[in-house]
Amino acid sequence: MVGTRGVPARYGGFETAIEEIGQRLVSAGMEVTVYCRNTDAERPRSFLGMRLVHLPALRLKCAETLSHTALSACHLLFSRKYDAVFVFNAANAPFIPLLRFRGAPVAVHVDGLEWKRSKWGGRGRAYYRWVEKLAVRWADALIADAQGISDYYREEFGADTSLLTYGAPLLADTGSARVRELGFTANGYHLVVARFEPENHVDRIVEGYSKSTASLPLVVVGSAPYAENYSNRIAAAAKVDPRIHLIGAVWDQDVLNELYVNARTYLHGHSVGGTNPSLLRAMGAGTATIAYDVVFNREVLGSGGRFFTSSSSLVQPLLELESMPATAATLGAKLKREAGERYRWDDVAEGYRLLAEELSTGSTTRNRNASRNPRSAWTEEGSTSPVRVAGQVPTGRPSVHVLKSPFISRKSKA
Repeated sequence: MVGTRGVPARYGGFETAIEEIGQRLVSAGMEVTVYCRNTDAERPRSFLGMRLVHLPALRLKCAETLSHTALSACHLLFSRKYDAVFVFNAANAPFIPLLRFRGAPVAVHVDGLEWKRSKWGGRGRAYYRWVEKLAVRWADALIADAQGISDYYREEFGADTSLLTYGAPLLADTGSARVRELGFTANGYHLVVARFEPENHVDRIVEGYSKSTASLPLVVVGSAPYAENYSNRIAAAAKVDPRIHLIGAVWDQDVLNELYVNARTYLHGHSVGGTNPSLLRAMGAGTATIAYDVVFNREVLGSGGRFFTSSSSLVQPLLELESMPATAATLGAKLKREAGERYRWDDVAEGYRLLAEELSTGSTTRNRNASRNPRSAWTEEGSTSPVRVAGQVPTGRPSVHVLKSPFISRKSKA
């Protein structure tokens, strides 16, 4: 497993996925190696049965991921031969030929629509558009974590994908002691957990909350290593409203779990990343959720969610769920049931196991002649604009169908 910060998971969704999937593959009898970025912390040689390889990376926004993956690919040239290589993030697609040099098939987990993120300038967005095409042309399989992402690759490239979502942690009996230490009460605050990036719309949430007459405080968890101006704008809005509490990044997972479980609502502004682990965590906590209205969030929440598209449209659902705690509890309970039924790590790991076995027998969906559809409805204009808002999901041929197992969906060209 290549292309992330590695495990133990301390950062984002990819790392959590590797930790949850990898340990289950080990339990199923598979040998799993994870490439990890060097940190100042201890560098164990194994974790939950997974073999770990630690390599350095350049600590620069545009070079950290690519530099580490380049070293990982070179290391693989002189390592054991693997039956399958899973690469996370389409940005790493240029290294696929090197990764395949010793004959191992490569699957790429393509992530969300990275070219929509405003932290990338024109060259960065062009790069992400380019590597999407490389992944389609060179990878033996593409993995999407949301139906919306599968639809995108079908419509843009005519490409097939394996639809493998994330799992949701089902949180219970966390208590509220750590929440009280932070100065908040159980069921007595609204919660935001996000990196401070424009596509996560933390600014719109803060502005919408400020416009409301909400009495419960807004607790904002997050930071931004590469978005100082955006962070300053959020801080300025919070400074004039004593109800808003910016508590920075929280790395202690027990504290974070308590914050999710004890919130009246969870406010989710992510718009370009497919199935988001923070959203699944809120569902698993049984917390009523108000999400930015894009196809990815609609897909996950369904009728159990409330939605907004602007700071003004956030006010009504926020006040409704604040003033009606029984309604909030009912919606939260519904989301938790959905999480337990639809987002199970055991099912996801089984999908990865089956895909690895297929790849090892020569199955591939590579299309060396793939090109982008010039008539695609997915727009490149406006990096912070909504992508496929509700009602705009394409209705053409589905991009995936069930193959061998209900937990792995892919149309094979073999």
